[in-house]
Amino acid sequence: MMAKSGADEKILSYNDVVLRRSDLDILNGPNYLNDRIIEFYFSYLSSLFPSDDILLVPPSIAFWIKECPDPESLKDFMEPLHLSRRKLILLPINDNSDVCMAEGGSHWSLLAFDRNSNVFVHHDSSSGCMNEYHAKQVYKVTLPYTSSNATYKECPNTPKQVNGYDCGVYVLAIARVICQWYASSGTQDVDTLWFSHLEQVTPSAVSVMRNDILGLIKGLMAAPKTVA
Repeated sequence: MMAKSGADEKILSYNDVVLRRSDLDILNGPNYLNDRIIEFYFSYLSSLFPSDDILLVPPSIAFWIKECPDPESLKDFMEPLHLSRRKLILLPINDNSDVCMAEGGSHWSLLAFDRNSNVFVHHDSSSGCMNEYHAKQVYKVTLPYTSSNATYKECPNTPKQVNGYDCGVYVLAIARVICQWYASSGTQDVDTLWFSHLEQVTPSAVSVMRNDILGLIKGLMAAPKTVA
């Protein structure tokens, strides 16, 4: 009981994301990332690249886009996201299909929409594009809300993971590359997009990034609390 309560201990509130002690354990070891860590880093990227043009969708919302059984309730859910005015949308894709199972699934990938090039690009770090079906489901549901006729494509140059647990870190690394690309030259590279920048995402860089995220969280935990 003590171990469970320790793992559940809240260690950081960052924007709307609450991290727990167990999240540090996930980052410390060779473990599959959970929703909270991905949501935290997406929120961090949103702070690094503040723009109304960019939307990094939390995993729970991307999951509901894929699995919501009621089109009317989905419409109420989607409208506040203002997808029709976004220039860049990043959606984490999970292979869980069970709405009753929290933290389900066994693989993460990333679906990116770029309005300037009118395309959704799916980045899957598995060798067999395990999440293609799930990514296409999110694409089909999301497309009408973007006010575009964007096409879907699998990126053949997506960096590939070399183990069975780093897919989530690849999602975060690729998301960071795309945000950096958009902030520096995104509106000019309509044809080539961010693909040439993906060479930065290597197995060693992903390993470093896992440690960097852990250090980022610990740094934010140690930072003085501001009083409103």
